Amino acid sequence: MLLPPVDADRRLRGPYTAAGAIVAALLPEARPELVARYDIELRAVAPDLHGRIPARRRSRADALPRAERILVHAPRRTLRIANGVAEFLRAHLEARPEARPDGRRERTGPRRLVVTGTAEADPTDLELLAVLRRRVPPELLTVELREQAAALPELEPEEHDKRADELERQGSVGARLGAVPYHRERGTDPRLAVEALRFAVQWCLDAGCHDAVAELGPRGLALTDPESDPETWWRFLHSTATALGSLHREDEAAALFDLARRESVSPVTHAAAAYSTGMLKVRHHDPARRDPEAALAWVNQAIAISTLLPDPRERAFKLGFDLNGRALVEVRLGRPARALELVQQAVDLADRELGPDEHPIHRLVLLANRAQLTVMLGRPEAALEDLDAVIAADPGYPDYYIDRGNLLHRLGRLDAAVADYETAMRAGPPFPEPYYNRAEIRFSTGDHAGALADLDHALELDPEFVDALANRAGLLVALGEYGRARADAETGLALDPDNPYLLCALGQVEMAEGRHAPARAAFDRALERSPGLSAAWANRGVLAFETGDPEGAAADFTRALEPGADPALLFNRALALRAAGREREAAADLARALELAPDDEDVRRELAGLGGATGTAGDSGDVPDRGSPGDSGGAPDDASPGHAGGLTGRAG
Repeated sequence: MLLPPVDADRRLRGPYTAAGAIVAALLPEARPELVARYDIELRAVAPDLHGRIPARRRSRADALPRAERILVHAPRRTLRIANGVAEFLRAHLEARPEARPDGRRERTGPRRLVVTGTAEADPTDLELLAVLRRRVPPELLTVELREQAAALPELEPEEHDKRADELERQGSVGARLGAVPYHRERGTDPRLAVEALRFAVQWCLDAGCHDAVAELGPRGLALTDPESDPETWWRFLHSTATALGSLHREDEAAALFDLARRESVSPVTHAAAAYSTGMLKVRHHDPARRDPEAALAWVNQAIAISTLLPDPRERAFKLGFDLNGRALVEVRLGRPARALELVQQAVDLADRELGPDEHPIHRLVLLANRAQLTVMLGRPEAALEDLDAVIAADPGYPDYYIDRGNLLHRLGRLDAAVADYETAMRAGPPFPEPYYNRAEIRFSTGDHAGALADLDHALELDPEFVDALANRAGLLVALGEYGRARADAETGLALDPDNPYLLCALGQVEMAEGRHAPARAAFDRALERSPGLSAAWANRGVLAFETGDPEGAAADFTRALEPGADPALLFNRALALRAAGREREAAADLARALELAPDDEDVRRELAGLGGATGTAGDSGDVPDRGSPGDSGGAPDDASPGHAGGLTGRAG
């Protein structure tokens, strides 16, 4: 046994009840450098052990008052924590020898971890246990789960009061997330229950434990009166709605904001409810249900109310927040220039009305967003200045390194981009984006093995990372590993059935394995969903040539060339044109390809073969193979494992 059986019942210590017990048991014998390496993750799951786990990696937000820590953790934050704890446990077990009676040390077989009460476990613990089973090798650890929880004794209300009093005197944070609220709700004083739930909801929201907030918040809301205690009532409502939105339960969140509009006459509450409703509509997890026009109306309402707030500093902060939200709506409406104007208004407002040390995270968010918009408008160098300033102000926040790395990649500064991605890997809990992004650079520089290793690791961290599945499938096609490529494509399509890059990769696999009809169907579906996807046009062109349709192939290669001249695609179109008897056009394509790639012997040879030749359909006898299966990828960049430009919103 690794340690005695662990009870995961969330009614004991809330989120990470089991994880905290595991860490508490292993911490005394863990190597200090290992504890330091995973300080964020260990502190997250064991809040009562902060005195024994020094904080090594810190963001600027960690030292700010609660009101100024405005960023809400993304839902995948808990997966990052789980991966970090799993890596800690794996490294601990790999290095931990066993004592023998004669004093010598040797390794033994796998350790056994038994976790009970999983039927009552918080999702954070269930997620961690799944990651342990997936990422810690069975020769090191076996995890046994038992659903049954220990029976809780029946107590009278006064006994619940007494038990809650005892737990609070002990000062345990974990108990205040589980057992204390449980007992207070069954005790004699509803006011103490409200206070217990208020603490638990705020802690869980700060930690990104959204499922716990979604469970605890409504219980607090039911005990709170919006008239006699509007501040606490609104805090419960807003926290719960925020968590529900993060969990893709937007309809429930919107219903709570409707309730706020019915119950409250506070301008601040109405402004916040309007802003939050607008964000639900513009950010809905289902793209088909996003409604930027409705979002614009709601955010404008928030701006109108915030403009009238009497306190100039409160007005500056809340209005700046609303202007930034409207900027997102404007981007979704295809108006990035207008969005940039709004963000600049928010920056100017903060500079003019707020003190130099007030709301630093709000200011950094504005600068980072200004950088993103500046890139959209074609001024990447100016954007770099903003991101440099953001990172200098908060070097402990990993997400901004991803943003700057993507920008440096766009500017062709590959070494600097890789350095930022690698800093992001170290600055926070494990997450897949920096590995995904570094994979593209490695691919583009010819390091296909390194790119595959990075994509493998990204998918070890998050097996449902659809973009990484698409890119790895495209890379595996290029490497001729069609079985693994098919597995990735099918796994990704089960998660995202309309993903055009996965459909393109699947089409490449079908084509490579000689299944022409399914290949054509996959390419057609990809193009229905993304008509500008060059990879799909290019590979459909190869398929058309292989199935005896050179005219169709030439037409598809022409569509693939719309984003710009590419020597491989020009070469392929030339072969198709030649097979169709259009030698003059073929020669023109080859000549242009030779201009772009003067050292390409294949292009030179084909061009020489056309010189003075009459040429008949199929003279070359060759299938277009420049850029065919794999070279066009099936990846977001159309020609490689993929730029991460569309992924910056995932970070964090």
